[in-house]
Amino acid sequence: MKQFKGRPVVAGKCTASALVSHGGFNTLASFQNALQFGDKEAKCGDQNNADLYGKPMVNAALCLPQTIGSTTGGMVLYCAKAMKRNPTCMLFSEHIDSLACAGAVLAAVWTDEPMVTIDCLGQEFLDYVKDGMKITVDEDGTVTVE
Repeated sequence: MKQFKGRPVVAGKCTASALVSHGGFNTLASFQNALQFGDKEAKCGDQNNADLYGKPMVNAALCLPQTIGSTTGGMVLYCAKAMKRNPTCMLFSEHIDSLACAGAVLAAVWTDEPMVTIDCLGQEFLDYVKDGMKITVDEDGTVTVE
């Protein structure tokens, strides 16, 4: 078990199983099948992300360095949350980008519960966490990995 301290972008408490990407997360490509074609498990559709491609993102603790891609990224995250096709939380090793931040904040304001989002967890976090590990997030940005 190891703990990491990050910055709460959207604070909250949650527990979920880790799903890890070591490369940039293309929000639109990853969620396109879930939003347009009814994939309720939100399997990652980004063929360029070998870590996540084809894996279900719903209810996961999505661990990633940063998001990349289209300017629609924030709205894609909000829509995934509104359609209940979202990860439980998004945990960034680096600073969150403005588009992902906007999506997380919109989801917190416009839906019934927040999609907990923490950034600045550091490269050590991303090196340590593996798919399937239990992740617990506290309101203050403490992330426990078991």
